[in-house]
Amino acid sequence: MEDVAVVTGGSSGNGRAIARRFAAEGADIVVADIQESPREGGEPTHDLIEAETDAKATFVECDVTKVDDLESAVEAAEEFGGVTVIVNNAGIFHGEEFLEVDEDEFGRMMDINVKGVFFGAQAAAKRMVETGGGRIINLASVAGLEGSGEFVTYCGTKGAVRLLTYAMAAKLGPDGVRVNAIHPGLIETSMTTDDYPIMGTDAEADFLQAIPTRRAGQPEDVADAALYLASNLSDYVTGESLVVDGGMTNTQ
Repeated sequence: MEDVAVVTGGSSGNGRAIARRFAAEGADIVVADIQESPREGGEPTHDLIEAETDAKATFVECDVTKVDDLESAVEAAEEFGGVTVIVNNAGIFHGEEFLEVDEDEFGRMMDINVKGVFFGAQAAAKRMVETGGGRIINLASVAGLEGSGEFVTYCGTKGAVRLLTYAMAAKLGPDGVRVNAIHPGLIETSMTTDDYPIMGTDAEADFLQAIPTRRAGQPEDVADAALYLASNLSDYVTGESLVVDGGMTNTQ
């Protein structure tokens, strides 16, 4: 995998696993995140990559709500030869009471989950179109495929990512840029252990009963899906939503 990948939210969780997976296959990595230290603890992702692989990696402080930060992350990839893959992974998640959501809460989730994906993709696509191709992978969610009364705003943001992915694929396909989305289900990250605690609770047991594989996903499961979409094994795949949920969504 002779690529240069920018991974937003690459310090922790799914983004960290994706960055490490790509690096293990030979890609150089720009870790773009608001913080360098992983939320789950351990070495910073870029340091770990350089310690365990032959890949080159760097960290760029990046707030995905700021277009200039996203453009700087893509620019940082020039150090390694220029971006060929971007994974728009950064996002937030929380439960809510729909009737109590205020404008600030709504705006923050839209800014991170939707604006960050749109302008991250745009920044990378500008370079990819000039150089004849690339791959854009947007992290959505199974919440972007079906509605949930507990997560109204979150569902809206991830549904927007799904449709943005389809539209981007239509626009950029003639320029050799493939655009796909990954829709994770229940994945064991800081989001499901801290932000909206599910793991280790009765809610986890309820989820597992709805998952045919009877287990929660791991960040590595998402990373494997991302690797497929970033590799030449998916050369004829664009505008797709790859669901990584142990079968939960389509078997209920």
